[in-house]
Amino acid sequence: MNISLTVWLLTIVALCALIAVDFFIGRKPHDVSMKEAGIWTVVWVTLACLFGLGLLIFGGGKQGGEFFAGFITEKSLSVDNLFVFVLIMAKFAVPTKYQQRVLLIGVLIALVLRTAFILAGAAMISSFSWIFYIFGAFLIYTAWKLIQEARSDEEDEEFEENKLLKSLERRFGVADRYHGTKLFLRQNGKRIMTPMLAVILAIGTTDVLFALDSIPAIFGLTQDPYIVFTANAFALMGLRQLYFLIGGLLRKLVHLSYGLSIILGFIGVKLVLHALHENGVHVPEIPTVVSLGVIVLVLAVTTVTSLLASRKQERAAVRDAAGTGGEEGDKNSAQSSRDGDGRAGLRR
Repeated sequence: MNISLTVWLLTIVALCALIAVDFFIGRKPHDVSMKEAGIWTVVWVTLACLFGLGLLIFGGGKQGGEFFAGFITEKSLSVDNLFVFVLIMAKFAVPTKYQQRVLLIGVLIALVLRTAFILAGAAMISSFSWIFYIFGAFLIYTAWKLIQEARSDEEDEEFEENKLLKSLERRFGVADRYHGTKLFLRQNGKRIMTPMLAVILAIGTTDVLFALDSIPAIFGLTQDPYIVFTANAFALMGLRQLYFLIGGLLRKLVHLSYGLSIILGFIGVKLVLHALHENGVHVPEIPTVVSLGVIVLVLAVTTVTSLLASRKQERAAVRDAAGTGGEEGDKNSAQSSRDGDGRAGLRR
């Protein structure tokens, strides 16, 4: 799809306006309620759907289908990012009233960095057709690693700061407490970072690691830079509200890693087939509508099985707790009986 410079500029201006409105609404630090998070999550998803329908009407079914497939994939991968965001918030002990500001600026940094990734990916694809083999192989490898991690009993409950963040902390130093939403302050005549800036940088730069698989994944669904950019933008911009809306639900999505591994592996195979097709090998290519159907089906199935598995675990935990309580109660009753008999014997 040929997008003129005017459309690109209008799109970027519109996205900046939406970000400005989002910032204006959330400029005052406050605890985000479930109602507020729910309303704005619906708003962002609705805007994404309207944009997709616009592409469907003015660009055609192929472009519209590619956007929705890309948006759903990026959104599902972004949900996986929230697990790490929870760890980052806990490590930096971010007060709840400041978390929405941290996520707003952190996600904005992530969007800028992802744009650079998208431009680099588009340039490589236009110059080297063999890059699809590398993207496809990387996604298949990532899918395998996700399965291995999901099957492992060990859980990574610690967030490790990246080298950039560590170097900035050594260079500027970090204050020992939060000073509202200030990013820098002067202490003993020296300018130092506040924990607010440190956690914002942690959120923004950590997302780069996730972009290593999400950007190749969406290029496996569409090679149109405009669709890749807008799908990423809409997926990330509603992430802040989604964090507060499903924060408690994250722990229940126990099969999400399996679902994401299937999706990444599927897109990796799609990329390899596309590369072979581009090199003149007669292999079937996977249509966008099939990709969209597979992504939606996998996410639906893994969500349902996750909730069922979580409910089963909760019931088992309740039974175990009840059993332990019953055993302790029996022991206490027996002990009381023996004490009573002893006291009765002394009285006799």
